[in-house]
Amino acid sequence: MVSLQPPLCDFGWKARPFDLLGVDGRRYSLDEISGKNGLLVMFICNHCPYVKSIRERIIRDTAELRLHGINSIAIMSNDPADYAEDSFANMKLVAQQYAYPFPYVWDETQQVAKDYGAVCTPDFFGFNADLELQYRGRLDASRKDAVADAPRELFDAMLQVAQTGQGPREQTASMGCSIKWKEAL
Repeated sequence: MVSLQPPLCDFGWKARPFDLLGVDGRRYSLDEISGKNGLLVMFICNHCPYVKSIRERIIRDTAELRLHGINSIAIMSNDPADYAEDSFANMKLVAQQYAYPFPYVWDETQQVAKDYGAVCTPDFFGFNADLELQYRGRLDASRKDAVADAPRELFDAMLQVAQTGQGPREQTASMGCSIKWKEAL
């Protein structure tokens, strides 16, 4: 497991379109999933200890953000060849077990992760209503272990985006497991 930190926010960068299959059998596109005040695109997976440690807070925060017009989508881009826990069948199980309040979709070709420049799980991209990037930071100060009473950095940033269209200028990069890229043929 390689631990990486993504780059910080490139303010104004436009969300790239996608059309991906969800664990519910539906396809999801950027235009369809965007909320009236913005969109949170999360690159996550099932096996990563960083994701596992914050999963319940992701669920809490995305459910609350929806009340403020911010929709969310979780994209799994890992190659499951080396991590069977990340298979599409297991994505379905995890989404059901934790009652994800957002679509959980599979980036089978890994093109969406490449288009977004995602580097790790979790990697968060917070967009305003015009689908301009306003947040690329961490959920909170937790890493592999939860930090008690950690400030809700992502939630607070996305609430600011919902209210003003602008994210905070100071952000702390997320940290997580590297995306498991397919071997080039």
